[in-house]
Amino acid sequence: MNGCAMTAACWFQPLLLLLLAPLIQGCARKLKACLQNRTGASVLQPYWDLLKNLRKEEVLSETASPVMRAAPYAAFSATFLACFLVPVLFTASPLGFAGDMIALVYLLALPRFFMALAGLDAGSAFGGMGSSREMMISSAAEPALVMVLFSAAVRAGSTGASETAAALAAGGPSVLGPGLALGFIALFLVALAECGRLPVDNPATHLELTMVHEAMILEHSGRSLALLELASSLKLTLFLTLLANLFIPWGMAGGTEPGAAALSAVAFLLKLGALVVTLSVVETSTAKLRLFRVPDFLGIAFVLALLGLLSEGILRLGL
Repeated sequence: MNGCAMTAACWFQPLLLLLLAPLIQGCARKLKACLQNRTGASVLQPYWDLLKNLRKEEVLSETASPVMRAAPYAAFSATFLACFLVPVLFTASPLGFAGDMIALVYLLALPRFFMALAGLDAGSAFGGMGSSREMMISSAAEPALVMVLFSAAVRAGSTGASETAAALAAGGPSVLGPGLALGFIALFLVALAECGRLPVDNPATHLELTMVHEAMILEHSGRSLALLELASSLKLTLFLTLLANLFIPWGMAGGTEPGAAALSAVAFLLKLGALVVTLSVVETSTAKLRLFRVPDFLGIAFVLALLGLLSEGILRLGL
C-alpha cells in the first residue's frame, strides 16, 4: 500500500481508542458484576451515560472561576493527544515523529494537573481533599512509569513508542526476558494507580473518606462531567494499549495490507480482552488499600521497574 493509505490508517488509530474507551469501561464493570454474582449494567451503559450527560444542563459552583470551566476540555484534549503517540494496530503512530515516550508521560500528567486545579477551584472540601491525594499518588506513580517505559526503550534502542513497538514485534520470542516481564507487572500496577482502580482507588464509590478521583469531579455536571468520564475511560484504554503493544507486541501490522491489518485488529482485541479480564479479577479479589499504604504499593512498582531496566541494560551490554 502507498504512503497515503498508511498515513490515513495511522490517523484512524486514536479514533479507534476513543470509540473503544466506553466499551472497555463497560466490559470491566460487567465482568466485575459477574464475578460478584450480580447482573450488572449492559456493556454499552457508558455510552448511554455519556449521551445523557451531554444533554444535561451544566451547573457550576458559585465560587468557580474559568479554570473549572476549562479543566474538562484541557484534560480530555491532553488525554486524546497522548493517543496520537501510541501505536495501536500498526507499528506506526500518527505523531510518533513529534514526541517520544517522555512526551507521553508529560501528556498523561497534564489531565491530572487540570483536574486537581478544578477540584481546588470549586471551593469544596472534598475537591481539595481529592486533589491533594491525587498529587500524592502521582508523585509516586510517575517515576515508576518513566522507569517502565525506559526498560522497553533500552531493549528497542529508542524512546519512540512506534520504534519500540516495531523493534519488539520484529524480535519475536527472543525479546522475552525478565526485564520485560518485570516491566509488564510494574506498568500494570502503575495503571491501577493512574486510572483510579482498586486497590488504590474505587471508581464506584462516593464515600467521602475514600474518594480520590471522584472527589475531584464531584462538582462537575453536564458536558463537563461527560468529558471527564470519557477522559478517564480513554486513559484506562491507553494504559491497556501500552501493556498490549509494548510488552506483548506480537500481531501488530507493519503495513496496511488488508490481511495484516485484520490480523492485527483481532490480536489487539484479544490482548485487550485478556487484560480487561485480568483487571476485573484483580479488582474483585483485592480490597482498597489504606491511603498511607499506597506509596508502599507504588514503591513495589518502582522497584520492579528499576529491576527491569537494569536487567535490560545488562542484557544489552552483554554482561
